[in-house]
Amino acid sequence: MKPHMLVLAAGLLFAAIPAGHAAEKAAAKVADHPATQSAAQPSAAGVYRFAVGDLRVTALSDGTLPLGIKPLVQGLPPERIDALLAERFERDPLETSINAFLIDAGPRLLLVDTGAGQLFGPYGGKLPASLAAAGYRPDQVTDILLTHIHTDHSGGLALDGRMAFPNATVHVGQADIDFFLDRANLARGLEPRLHDEAVATVGPYLKAGKVKPFAEQSEILPGVTAIPTPGHTPGHAFYRVASRGETIEFWGDIIHVGPVQFPHPDATVAFDIDQDAARAQRLKRFAQEADSGQLTAAAHLGFPGLGRLRRDGEAYRWVPVEYRNRE
Repeated sequence: MKPHMLVLAAGLLFAAIPAGHAAEKAAAKVADHPATQSAAQPSAAGVYRFAVGDLRVTALSDGTLPLGIKPLVQGLPPERIDALLAERFERDPLETSINAFLIDAGPRLLLVDTGAGQLFGPYGGKLPASLAAAGYRPDQVTDILLTHIHTDHSGGLALDGRMAFPNATVHVGQADIDFFLDRANLARGLEPRLHDEAVATVGPYLKAGKVKPFAEQSEILPGVTAIPTPGHTPGHAFYRVASRGETIEFWGDIIHVGPVQFPHPDATVAFDIDQDAARAQRLKRFAQEADSGQLTAAAHLGFPGLGRLRRDGEAYRWVPVEYRNRE
């Protein structure tokens, strides 16, 4: 994500925090009312388990952040964006999820994206707690499937300069490696911050010989197909995972703002490196998904980010999965 977007989101959030005498009064009120104090405690780690064939899949929350939508969405007037949000009883800034997904395939443990790690300030960075709550350790992960090398997807690869998943091989589109880790691209528009963060997070795995890039649609692991979907980034990719006749696709950043981009799939976001290609990918993939009834997992839709698409005239409608809790 771009720095000015984070600054905007942080400013809008912190504006709601009481200051000075008002803060003291708020603190006194909490102390006088234990029930209020209890309600203010942090949320539990985000974990949601489900099955795909013989695979045990777990949605993991890396946290949420308030995202400024009107400066982000391209191609729609501000009043239309506000109206679309209001239809869902939502507002700008929109509380936006950062989701990752764990796939337990027996001898292999696959992680789709790694969250923001330490790179989003007070936002994100909760994946390690969610992973532990799900009953797994970072050293058990054998493969990491990066949808692309943006901070909120690859930031959790390294902590304090060390590989956070010491036994994992990173799978990622070759075009993203070529773009984000080549310093020569700074002269071609690559933001220095994005280059530095890619070096800090993906770099340790490259040095250790633990990166396996792909350049075309291919089965990179048994039952796991990488599907290049360039546009948002040059090497952006989906992953299709199949088991016993059932499938799921992990989307990455083909969708950021559900209330806006499902009814207007032609709307892009400022984060899309190639706006036209990103738009074309979304229109193509949404049509395919709606026709197939495919179960999908999205990085930035409300946790757990699982559902299916239905056509709604020229637009689309997201149908979240039913909630189950009966293990």
